[in-house]
Parts: sequence; C-alpha cells; structure tokens
Amino acid sequence: AIDKFAGEDEIFKVDIIKRLPEDATISLYAQGEFEDLCRGPHVPSTGALGNFKLTAVSGAYWKGDITNPMLQRIYGVSFPTEKELKSYLNRIEEAKKRDHRKLGKELGLFHIQQEAPGMVFWHQRGWSIYRKLEEFIRDRISVAGYHEVRTPMIADQTLWQKSGHAEKFAEGMFFTESEDKPYAIKPMNCPCHIEIFKQGLKSYRDLPLRMAEFGSCHRNEPSGTLHGLMRVRAFTQDDAHIFCTEEQIQDEIKRFVDLLYNIYDKLGFDKVLIKLSTRPDKRVGTDEMWDAAEKGLMQALDDKGIAWELNPGEGAFYGPKIEFSLLDTLDRVWQCGTIQVDYSTPGRLGAEYVASDGSKKTPIMLHRAILGSLERFMGILIEHHAGKFPLWLSPIQVMVLTVSENQNPYAEKIAQAITEAGFSVETDLRNEKIGYKVREFNSLKANYAIILGQNEETEQNISVRARGAKDTNTMGLDEFIAQLKGEL
Repeated sequence: AIDKFAGEDEIFKVDIIKRLPEDATISLYAQGEFEDLCRGPHVPSTGALGNFKLTAVSGAYWKGDITNPMLQRIYGVSFPTEKELKSYLNRIEEAKKRDHRKLGKELGLFHIQQEAPGMVFWHQRGWSIYRKLEEFIRDRISVAGYHEVRTPMIADQTLWQKSGHAEKFAEGMFFTESEDKPYAIKPMNCPCHIEIFKQGLKSYRDLPLRMAEFGSCHRNEPSGTLHGLMRVRAFTQDDAHIFCTEEQIQDEIKRFVDLLYNIYDKLGFDKVLIKLSTRPDKRVGTDEMWDAAEKGLMQALDDKGIAWELNPGEGAFYGPKIEFSLLDTLDRVWQCGTIQVDYSTPGRLGAEYVASDGSKKTPIMLHRAILGSLERFMGILIEHHAGKFPLWLSPIQVMVLTVSENQNPYAEKIAQAITEAGFSVETDLRNEKIGYKVREFNSLKANYAIILGQNEETEQNISVRARGAKDTNTMGLDEFIAQLKGEL
C-alpha cells in the first residue's frame, strides 16, 4: 500500500498508512476511475447519493498541526429526495437565525469574553430570564418534597479523593491551595451533599431524603470545546440527591419521571427521548450492585409504560443512569435531564442510617437533574423560542413608547403602574419617530408595546400592540393589566 501511494505521490495517504499498526487491514475503494484509501464501504454508484449540496469550504492543517501543510476541507450533505434536502437546509438556516450567541448579543442577554473563557457575563435582561427559570424549578421541587441546601464551592482535595472524583475526573477539575493545603473547586455537588447527610444520626424513617441545590460548579473543559452557553466552564446545576433504601428506588424514579415530564411540558417541550446507560468499563462497585441498579431502572421505566432505548457502556463510573433528551422546534435533540443510581459513593464517604432492625446501613443515592445546567438550558430556550419568550419568561414583557416627548410624564405613570402589578417594563422616551421606536420594539422581541400619543393621554387610555401584530387595540390600563395576568 505504501509503495502504491508513494508512486502516485500521495504523501498524505502514505503518512496515514505509516501511522497504522503493522497488522492493520488496509482497504481501497474505487468509484469509476477514482480509487482511494478508505475503510468503506462506498455506495455502489453516485446515483445512490440522491440530492446533494456542497455547504462550506475551510482550511485545515494536516493532523491539526500548524507546522504541517494546510489542506482544503469541503463539506456537503446528501439526502434521498430533494424535499428532504430542502427541509434540512431550511432547518440549518433557521438554526443560524436562532443561534443563542447571536440572539444573546442582539437582545442584550449575555456575553462571554477572552478574559473569562467559558464563563458567562449575564446582563440584566438575561439574568431576569435566568432568575425566573430558577424560581420556577425551585417552586416545583419544593412541592415535590425537596429541601434546598447550599454547599461550599471549594473543598479539601481529600474529599474528592475519597469520593473517587480525583481519580476519575482530575483532568476536568480546577485545583488551588491555601496555607500549603491542596483544594479543589467543585465540579459537582454530590460529595458535599453526603457531608450534609452525615450530620446527625439518620433513621430509616428519614428516608427518602431529597436534597436539592442550585450548585455553582466549575469544570476545566478544553478551550476548543467551549461553545456559547452550550459548553462552559462555570455553570449552575439544578442538582438534587435522593438518599433512600434499595426498596424505595423504583418509587423515587417514578416520582422523578412524573416531575420531569411536568416541568418539560410547562417549558414548552412535549417530545422527550429516553436512554438507559449501563455500566462502563471503568467503574466502581461490584457486579451485583450494578445488576441490581440496572434492573431497578429498567423496571421503573417499564412500569411507567415509557418507550426507551439501551445505551450500553455509557453509565457514570459509580452507577447506571437514565438520560432524558428534548426535541426543540427544529427537532434537534438536547440531552438535559438525568437520574443515576449510586450504590458506591455514600459508602466511600461513610454515610449511614439506622435500619428498622437497629443495624447501620449505607443509603442508596440517586443523582438527578432536570435542566442539567441552567446556562445550557438557557441556550436551548433562546434557540427553541428564537428569542420570542412566553410572557412569564420574557425579560421585557411590556415596552412603553411615546409619539412625542410631551407624553413622557404620562408614559412614566403608565410604566410605574404596570411595574407595580408585577411585570417587567422598559420605556422608550427618546425624541425619535414612533416608527423607529416600533422597529426597536420588534427587534427586542418584547411581548407588548404600549403606544402613547396625544389622543391616549387625553382619553386616559392606552394603545396596545402585541408582538408580531400589525394592529393596535385601544383599552383601559386596568383592562390591559387584567389581560396580562390572565395570560400569565
């Protein structure tokens, strides 16, 4: 193979072959007169490719090394029918318009800069959505029987060594030190929650104990993988851990599934895909523990009558997990929720409870999250709604626009009344034409605009335009506030 391609001056193919193990099987595939080094297989003819379109060209250094020659990489897509191809290309164009990084800048929600890679600077409007989302989850889990806690962001490195994270997760952790003692910035909340569980004697009567935290975590993700809000280094998990007995596992999983579906539905996601991830090669715990945990998860899903698929070998190092993925308006899949069964970590950190027979036993810990990370879920929400948030989440629910500066005092009075009614309001009192102000309202994707001219002030009413509408409706202020509350 080396002789063949060296004779054709194919230096890159020769390099590929030389990097292979000596016992590797090398295959060539031909298409007409074109023959290439390839694992294959190829389609029998180009006719099988259907409809295709070249989409992009970019430079790429050979093997990603800047000292090597640069090649040209050509991208393309292919679909069996022209209808499928057009549908895909339309979705790609729509995805570009919905890019959360683009909308984040246009709507003044957040930014990220080089001085803090993978860490978010939330602006007032973006933080408004973030807080509403957090409060929504907080209210739901409180009703579901969770108790919220708060744990330190930095803990002694020995805690992470005992839990197993220092060994399995060291490359993804940030470390620091104080007074010659090594510390780690927490990449997850579980060990700290176990430390809370250990405070005071626990009985089987205390279980299940559901402990929740909006925990601020940091992970040392490679800079090349960082992507807006979707992949960051500093993030907040809507994290919770359920300490329970083995007999309580299935009931707790069923309760969690009900809670998760309810929350996703309220957030506008009605399509959920479920995968069950089983034991990886590198893991802790006995095979008997893994058998019991995997069986419990399967049984819980089957009892709920939910369709799921197996994801072999993709479980966490301490236990199997169920992963819940959302489909957005473009049918893109986003893995968000998860529940994981952990027989190992509580025992490693010395967590115990007194059983009904008076003996001391180690609790089972269920790790669970619904949004995953608030930052990433914010990115998903921005793209799902294309920046046009429903009223309850919107950072600008009402904009008050004046035809002339003469109406500014009346506009301020109207804005204050709506603010006192509990809604977020921004005013545009600039000396600009009303058409310009309306365009600004449209670009910021606020839910409603109140347009105030001389007639509105004289009649002591308001003209209201809903987002996306061309016409305005005249009504009283109290009627409008009642309308907002009804929609909420």
